[in-house]
Amino acid sequence: MLDALDQGRQGGGTRARVGRPPMFPVEAQGITVRSDGRLLLDDVSLALTHGPRTVVMGPNGAGKSLLLRVLHGLVAPDAGTVNFAGRAADAAVVRRQAMVFQKPTLLRRSARANIKYVLGGLDRAARTAAADSILAAARLSHVADSPARRLSGGEQQRLAIARALALDPDILLLDEPCANLDPASTLAVEEMIDSARDGGAKIVLVTHDIGQARRLADDVVFLSGGRLAEHTPADRFFAAPCSAAAADFLAGRIHIPGGHDRR
Repeated sequence: MLDALDQGRQGGGTRARVGRPPMFPVEAQGITVRSDGRLLLDDVSLALTHGPRTVVMGPNGAGKSLLLRVLHGLVAPDAGTVNFAGRAADAAVVRRQAMVFQKPTLLRRSARANIKYVLGGLDRAARTAAADSILAAARLSHVADSPARRLSGGEQQRLAIARALALDPDILLLDEPCANLDPASTLAVEEMIDSARDGGAKIVLVTHDIGQARRLADDVVFLSGGRLAEHTPADRFFAAPCSAAAADFLAGRIHIPGGHDRR
């Protein structure tokens, strides 16, 4: 995907990262978020390094999507900090991240125009060439002139990811990108995620799909009740999770606060 961007402009993709200030490790310290008296994230601390695909898992309401929003600067925590290579997240740092939500937010224009919109600094011909290369890499050339909001769910999600990658981010945050997609669309999205990682982007992915996590994760952040239950290499997590909450989750047991476990 990032190689496709290189075809449309000089210095895109991995090569554009040469000379950039470091972004890693990403260190969250004591992240706490409250709402209406409830703790949504409770003193979460973790460090993310460049390279491994990090998958964030946990039951519904664990704080997974909220953690991504805090990392991206969309939500300011009530307590705690997020630093990038020891540096607070200023505007320059945020510009080097991209986030794709579970429900894509697309502009009321064609698929090609959605890509061209984010390709600043290029003349019209170069933007068109870059957009067409990116759409081809996402296997969306056939819908380049179609209204983005009329595409299928899988096509919309691939377009949203392609548009995010057109920004050449150092960090790509993905919030349940395959929710409600059919198997073929899920496979296409997972191929794009692999391509982004191969192109040099750090992947942080929220998913409820254990099978997808097994396919994609290099390390797993597991949240339960707004707290970090464990942050573990993926092979160890799936073979022998360290926390009872993760073991219950993988076994299909759902813990209900104040109640009982159920299957």
